[in-house]
Amino acid sequence: MNLFHLRYFVKLAHTRHYTRAAEELCITQPSLSHAMNQLETELGLPLFERAGRNTTLTRFGEEFLETAERTLSVLDAGVDVLRREARGEGLIRLGFLRTLGVEFIPALARGFLEKNPGRDIRFTFSTGSGLTGGLLRGLSERQYDLVFASKPTDSSAFDAVAVTNQDIVFIVPRGHPLAGRHSVDLADTLPYPHVFFSPGSGMRAVEDELFERVGAKPKIAYETAEDQVVAGLVARGFGVGVVPYMDLLLRLDVKILQIVKPEWERNFYMISQRGAYLSPAVGNFRRYVLDTCSDYIGQSAQK
Repeated sequence: MNLFHLRYFVKLAHTRHYTRAAEELCITQPSLSHAMNQLETELGLPLFERAGRNTTLTRFGEEFLETAERTLSVLDAGVDVLRREARGEGLIRLGFLRTLGVEFIPALARGFLEKNPGRDIRFTFSTGSGLTGGLLRGLSERQYDLVFASKPTDSSAFDAVAVTNQDIVFIVPRGHPLAGRHSVDLADTLPYPHVFFSPGSGMRAVEDELFERVGAKPKIAYETAEDQVVAGLVARGFGVGVVPYMDLLLRLDVKILQIVKPEWERNFYMISQRGAYLSPAVGNFRRYVLDTCSDYIGQSAQK
């Protein structure tokens, strides 16, 4: 039994005429007869019976027709999906840090859709655990096609390209001894308790490297994974901290200080799993991001 036999059977079952079915299938009548004989022999039951010049289905043929049509329908639907994928259509699964979900990712997705009118392209958007480590695990487990997050520490498993950045600032509660300043050297913050990001988060790696450049470790009073929570704890006097700039800071009872030393820029990366196959749609979107962010990518490469 093969797919041709199934398609021949369905066509004959609907036309109920060997000559007409053979013509519509673009094969000879003997070839159709031979194929049906093989199918009936393999199944061990008659599927057709003659009624004059016409052919009718037996009870077994009626039952098998439902199965054959259902099988071919599922198969044809699957083939259609793959063909559309090959044309650059289909699903693009993105994972990203929450801060990138306000403007950066939506703008890229909308721009890509506008560049591909008429194509059936769909996105899924997920922030997962909200941490770079969790997003990278999801990428490794094929939950995402592309991830936008902090730079992965394992450079052998991922391909990463810097595509945008984010300002890093230092915040203190109003009334804090440092609140009268407009900028700060992180070395001057060492006497005060800090609210740090949890280990495993992209910002924790940033903080660790910043204070490594300072040459000293601050006193960590509290740790949390979310930047909004860090800001909220600082506003309530639980410590001071390094955070990404966000509009939320303007609504909290904190003073925002520019970090003048050490110099730092937080990059965000478009990350794919090294060696993993990217569908045409995902590959096209990745190239679109590279083209759209080419100016920033060029500047980062020169640093």
